[in-house]
Amino acid sequence: MFVALIQMVGVTFAATVAGSHGGFIAGRSLDWLGYVLLAGSAAAMWLARVHVYAALGAVTALTLGYVALGYPWGPFFLAFLFSLVAAVVLGHRAAAWVTAGLAYALFVLVGWRLRDETLLSWHWVVVAAVLVGVLLIAQVMRSNRDRMLEMRRRRVGDERLRMAREVHDVVAHHISLINVQAGVALHLLDDDPEQARTALAAIKTASRDTLRELRATLGVLRGVDEQAPRSPAPSIDRLDELVERFAGAGLRVDVRTTGTPRELPTPVDLAAYRIVQESLTNVHRHAGADSAQVTVGYDVDELVVDITDRGRGGDTADGNGLSGIRERVASLGGTVAIGPRPEGGFTVCAVLPTGGTT
Repeated sequence: MFVALIQMVGVTFAATVAGSHGGFIAGRSLDWLGYVLLAGSAAAMWLARVHVYAALGAVTALTLGYVALGYPWGPFFLAFLFSLVAAVVLGHRAAAWVTAGLAYALFVLVGWRLRDETLLSWHWVVVAAVLVGVLLIAQVMRSNRDRMLEMRRRRVGDERLRMAREVHDVVAHHISLINVQAGVALHLLDDDPEQARTALAAIKTASRDTLRELRATLGVLRGVDEQAPRSPAPSIDRLDELVERFAGAGLRVDVRTTGTPRELPTPVDLAAYRIVQESLTNVHRHAGADSAQVTVGYDVDELVVDITDRGRGGDTADGNGLSGIRERVASLGGTVAIGPRPEGGFTVCAVLPTGGTT
C-alpha cells in the first residue's frame, strides 16, 4: 500500500513542478525550498510505516509551509490526503480526524492572512468536502480490511478445528483397537499363542494405519506436500473395512442401508464415515456392549446416519469425540441427536444435507 502511495505522491510532485514551469499554475515560482517542501512531504509518507503520528505531523507541517510561502497551487496536497488515509487504515481514526480539522483551520488562516484569500471563498468549501470524503473513504477501506482479516482468521480457525477433529478421530479409533488387542495378546500369550499372534497382527495393522493417517494430516498442517496416499480416502462406502477392524476387537457391528446409495459430496462422505467411526469407538470403549447397529439412510437431499447399541447408556454423552461429532454436523448445516435410548443403550443419529446430489 505504501509503495503505491509514494508512487502517486511522486506523480503529484511531477505534476506540480510541470504546471509551475509551464505557467498553468499561478503562484510564487518554485525555488530550491519549494522543491524541498514537495519532496519532503512525499518522503514523510514513509514515516507511516514506523510511526503514524510522526508522519501526520511531518506531512501537515510541510504542506502548511508550502501553502504559507505562496508556492503554486496544485496536486501537492495529495501527500497530506494520503497520510490521512494511511492513518485511518492503520487504525488511528481519531488522530486522522483531529489532524484534518486542525490542518483545515490552519490552511484557512494561512490563506486569509498570508495569501489574501477571503474566508468565505468557495474553494474552502470544496477543500472541506474533499477532506471529509477522503476520511470516509479511508474508513470504508479500514472496514473492508478488518472484514478480510476476520474472514482469514475464521478460515484458519475452522481449518485448525477440522484438523483437530481428524487427529482425534484417527488416534481415538486406532489406539482403542490397539489397546484391546494388546490386552488380548497378553492374556493369551501363554495359553493360545496362535490367537495372540492374530492380536499382534491386528495391532501392527492398526498402528500402521494410524501412522499413515497422522502423517497425511500433519503434512497438511505443515504445508508439506506428502506422497499421494496409496489407500482410498475414508468414505461411507468403506464401512465394511471399519466393521472388520471392530470385529477383530470383539465388537460385532450390523450395517444396514436404506434408500438408494449414491455418490455423496466429499465433506458429507468424510463426515459420515468419521461419525460412524467415532460412535463405534465410544461403544467399544465405554458402552460395555459387544454389538452395535449402524443404519445409513439415503434420502432425496440428505443422508441419515444412525448408530445404536444396548450398552450402559449415558456414560459418553459429554466426551470430546461426541463434541467433535456435533461440530462436524453443525459445520455442514445438519442436525444430530445424541443420548441414551429409552429402552436402554445409546444412540447417535446425524442428518447431513447433501443438496440433492444424485
